[in-house]
Amino acid sequence: MTNNDIFKKLRVALKITNTDIVNICKLVDFKVTESELGAFFRSEDHPKYRNCGDQILRNFLNGLVIHLRGPMPDKRVKKPSDK
Repeated sequence: MTNNDIFKKLRVALKITNTDIVNICKLVDFKVTESELGAFFRSEDHPKYRNCGDQILRNFLNGLVIHLRGPMPDKRVKKPSDK
């Protein structure tokens, strides 16, 4: 199973659009365009087909976690102020 297959299946299972995917990737400061996404979702024999790299899928998944769960709380311990 390729990254393209995983990406397609996630898109269908989560019922999200290309615009949603672009916004999810923005959550982790990763820029991807809707036309790039279209190339990932084409059939392998299409001339404009493009392989989905690990970086794109990784950033989408990281953004998806933030989208579904919310941002991670800041775990840094605040120092008590000296007064």
